[in-house]
Amino acid sequence: MSSVQSVVGSQGVGSTTASTTATVTAVLGMLGLLAFAAVNVQFEGTNHFADGPLAGYASGLTVMNWLVVSLKLFGAVVLMLSVSKRATAFAPNTMALLLWGAFGTFAIYALGTIGEAAALATGIAGGPDDIDAPGVVYLLGTVFFAACFGVAASSYSRRTRWRPAPIVAGLLGAPILLAGILVLVPTLLVALGVMPAL
Repeated sequence: MSSVQSVVGSQGVGSTTASTTATVTAVLGMLGLLAFAAVNVQFEGTNHFADGPLAGYASGLTVMNWLVVSLKLFGAVVLMLSVSKRATAFAPNTMALLLWGAFGTFAIYALGTIGEAAALATGIAGGPDDIDAPGVVYLLGTVFFAACFGVAASSYSRRTRWRPAPIVAGLLGAPILLAGILVLVPTLLVALGVMPAL
């Protein structure tokens, strides 16, 4: 069995059934996204940002938190739809676009987080003491989700005969989505007076 088959399963191209590996990976990814979304909800329930150095940004962080919760829940739904029995009959181009876009987004974010951790570890920015357990968990989480969406995207595209257009569009759209979340939305919140300038 080839290396690709070992990851996405032995189903042939055009098969409508997701492999066991892809299904288990999607379920684990869905549970992980729900857990991470619950953390964001907890932040809001406990007014996590209401005190301390970020208190002035609390309103803006609330908007960002709920946006991230929505994206995580949407990602969990996409993962489960990708391995459902009717997945290949449900807007395959759209599903492939979403899966590859999510993979690209998490992959870029994971690389950035790894780069940040490496800079801290080597003293280029900050120092090793700035690396804490929540940060390590966050880093591992981004890598885990990138892997989950990578497996799900590969499995789905294999079952829908590798449509190149949505794959390329999803991967190219990933940095645009990240820029929107990390740059455009905060800039808009500042412009609207929801939070002070960063």
